[in-house]
Amino acid sequence: MKTKFVVGVVALLFVALLGYRVAAAKNGSSVRADDRAQIENLMWKYSRALYAQNPDAYAALYAPDGQFGTGANAVKGREALKKMIVNLKQREAGQQRVYVMDANTYIEFPDRDHARLEAYWLEVSPQIGPRTAPTAPARVVNAGREVEELVRINGQWLIQLRDPAPKD
Repeated sequence: MKTKFVVGVVALLFVALLGYRVAAAKNGSSVRADDRAQIENLMWKYSRALYAQNPDAYAALYAPDGQFGTGANAVKGREALKKMIVNLKQREAGQQRVYVMDANTYIEFPDRDHARLEAYWLEVSPQIGPRTAPTAPARVVNAGREVEELVRINGQWLIQLRDPAPKD
């Protein structure tokens, strides 16, 4: 009788533990799905700020000490990022717009408040001009790979590092 009782208690504990693990996994999945949605929204805002050439909106998407690029030419901190966009706007004044599209995006979470996004990108230019029909296909002018290191600060995902040309 005692053996049946012990086996019953062990079985009950096993089922309770299994139920807890299933519930925790589901809860973790929904949290990660929410994190992914927030990161996708962050990257959408990034594209919009870049194409609008809005220095304040662009820099606000980075952590206070965030950076664009690596090495000697890295742009670090929000004020430097704003200046980068102001300079871009001046350089591109009057030029035909180029649009960047991401493909094969992959996000991993090393811990609760950090994420790494990897993707391939294509720069596409509409073929608009005096000899080009409005229905002419766009052309790819550049392509590459990118890596973003993301951090959650005060509940908000921000870019810690954006590397549009990683070496690895």
